[in-house]
Parts: sequence; structure tokens; C-alpha cells
Amino acid sequence: MANRTLGTRQKQVFRGPAKGPAGRVVPRNPLVLPAAQRKAGPHGKSESAKRQAAERRLNRQLEKLAEEGDG
Repeated sequence: MANRTLGTRQKQVFRGPAKGPAGRVVPRNPLVLPAAQRKAGPHGKSESAKRQAAERRLNRQLEKLAEEGDG
């Protein structure tokens, strides 16, 4: 019972060139790649990230003004 979880795991299968769908190469779907490339890419920053960046920018400007006033 110690190796109970091994029975539910997917077994590793070695496939050589002769094995597979009747020994032939199945072509990939040519429509999948352009569709996958369209949906890929960076997402925009979240509203909270924009807010935090604006607050940091404001704090830097306030510190710079305070330094100018002291000097």
C-alpha cells in the first residue's frame, strides 16, 4: 500500500518513429498558430498598480519640492 499513488499516475510511454498513428506524421492545424498569437501579449496594469505608481510619483515630486525649499 506504500505505492498506492503510483497506480493513478500517468505512465511514461516511449514512442519511437514507428509508433504513432500508423507510422505517419500528423500535420498540425494551420489555423491554431495565428489564433494563439493574436491572444498572446502583455496585459495592461491593474487599476491598483496605476494608483500606486501615481502615489509614488506624487511623493517623489513632494520630496523634491521640500529639498528645494530647504536648500
